Amino acid sequence: MAYNANLANILLQQFFKSVTQRLSPERERKKNTSLFLVYNIPHFVNSILDFYSSLMAFMFFNSLLLLLLLQISCSRFSLALQENSSATVRSGQINSNSVLVALLDSHYTELAELVEKALLLQTLEETVGKHNITIFAPKNEALERDLDPEFKRFLLEPGNLKSLQTLLLYHIVPARIDRHSWPKSTSALTLHFTLSNERVELSGDDSSGEKFIGSAKVISPNAVDRPDGVIHGIEQLLIPRSVQQDFNNRRSLRSISAVKPEGAPEVDPRTHRLKKPAPPVKPGAPPVLPIYDAMAPGPSLAPAPAPGPGGPHHHFNGMRQVKDFIQTLIQYGGYNEMADILVNLTSLATEMGRLVSEGYVLTVLAPNDEAMAKLTTDQLSEPGAPEQIIYYHIIPEYQTEESMYNAVRRFGKVSYDTLRLPHKVLAQEADGSVRFGHSDGSAYLFDPDIYIDGRISVQGIDGVLFPPEEKAKEEKKTIKVATVKPRRGKLLEAACRMLVAIGQDSRFTSCRQ
Repeated sequence: MAYNANLANILLQQFFKSVTQRLSPERERKKNTSLFLVYNIPHFVNSILDFYSSLMAFMFFNSLLLLLLLQISCSRFSLALQENSSATVRSGQINSNSVLVALLDSHYTELAELVEKALLLQTLEETVGKHNITIFAPKNEALERDLDPEFKRFLLEPGNLKSLQTLLLYHIVPARIDRHSWPKSTSALTLHFTLSNERVELSGDDSSGEKFIGSAKVISPNAVDRPDGVIHGIEQLLIPRSVQQDFNNRRSLRSISAVKPEGAPEVDPRTHRLKKPAPPVKPGAPPVLPIYDAMAPGPSLAPAPAPGPGGPHHHFNGMRQVKDFIQTLIQYGGYNEMADILVNLTSLATEMGRLVSEGYVLTVLAPNDEAMAKLTTDQLSEPGAPEQIIYYHIIPEYQTEESMYNAVRRFGKVSYDTLRLPHKVLAQEADGSVRFGHSDGSAYLFDPDIYIDGRISVQGIDGVLFPPEEKAKEEKKTIKVATVKPRRGKLLEAACRMLVAIGQDSRFTSCRQ
């Protein structure tokens, strides 16, 4: 403001100076006359016009300066607003309708826990504040059961936090990918960069309409849809190549650091004998050892030592197959007692699952509820009695109703091995069906092929089978009784001698002894 006042004073001084310069001395002498006014009016008007033009130029300059100041202040204000908004995003104040909040509250609990353990919440909040995201969330079973325990232990180690963060960021794409924007065919592949700076491949199947990300199948497209992102449920965990390489390097280093001395003997905990290195087993090949070596030692409740799901072979998921056939028994109806014994009364369901996971096949002769109701309390109360009864109903072969009927028709009688050594179950043809057991305790094939999946076969029978009693041959022992002559008195002895002399001793029994 002081600058503007000084500028106005200078302009006024120049105006009055120009007016006085135009008044000559001669004209000053004539100022009292009317001619003076007439003569100087044009000059006075010119001076006023010059002053007005200068004033207008001054006002125009002031308006330009004011507009410039307003523009600078507006730009500073917008920058301040942007800084405040970025500070709000960095402070973690996200909307309650955000996709991150939906992830933490969804049924993908295992993935949410890993995100919290990897300290990625703040990073994801900043990413959501900038643009939409797409999260590919594996189901909980993929992180609980299907994941290699050694690999999961590697991810949760404190020293491998970077690998865990890379793995989780590999499941997040900084763009919105809806179900409708997915490729429709295998030929139309699309690549997207993830937050881990690695690319994922999206594809689809023309015939089935299924969607894939890499080799993982999308089982729940658009499972969670929010304004700032979307979550797709996938079948398995996505493992980037860098994390897999890091895991392989750590595993090889661990094996090198824990090398046993050459020639160190290994003892088999089952047999307490020296263990011989087994040849490599191809996937799907039958087991090398007999099934009895893979069973639990004796009729105890301890689970079998055979590798279960997720074991070193990864051949079959036996636990899932056993669970399926038990559910089939319950839904079929009439076999609830058998299912109850397998699951609750014993741990045979777990043992059967481990055996199937190792590659063994089983045929179960399942008595129906009417037959199981005939069992007495004494038959089930002895330790190990339920296990022994069920063991006698499990054949370590895969047999169907057709295969068993063809066998008994051809050979008449067929004996099948059971898990209750050394007893076998006898099968023979009777009344156009298959009858198991002997005449006094036999059972007919009542419900054929209740469950068959190539590894487990369940055949319903109408009775409970028991092995024939082993009759021990008792040796006949002949007991020799020593005859002792009774003692006789002297008088009786003398009388007997006299009778012998005359030949009359046979009439008296005392003398014949």
